[in-house]
Amino acid sequence: MLKLTVLYGHPKDPEAFETYYKEKHLPLAATMEGVAKLEMTKFSGTPDGQKAEYYRMAELYFESPEQMQETMSSPEGQATTNDLANLATGGVNVIVGITEND
Repeated sequence: MLKLTVLYGHPKDPEAFETYYKEKHLPLAATMEGVAKLEMTKFSGTPDGQKAEYYRMAELYFESPEQMQETMSSPEGQATTNDLANLATGGVNVIVGITEND
C-alpha cells in the first residue's frame, strides 16, 4: 500500500488553521475518490515535553502508485492540493512511502 503523508508546520494562527482545516479543507479532501484510508494526527509534543516539530499530519493511503497518481491528478485532487496554500501558513511537507506491514 502507498501512503502520502502531509506534514503541517505550526501555523501562524492555530485557531484559524483548525477552523479552515475542519470546515473547508477536509470536506474538499473528502471529494477525492480512490483514497483507501485517511488518518489525521494533531501533535501534542515530544516525549520529553518539547514542542513537536510539526503541528499536524494527514496520511492518505492508496492501493497502488497508479491509484495515487489518478486520485491526485484528478480535478478534486488538484483542488485539494492547491488549497494547501490557504491554510499551511507554517509550511507543509508532502512525502510518499510504501507501507511495510501489509
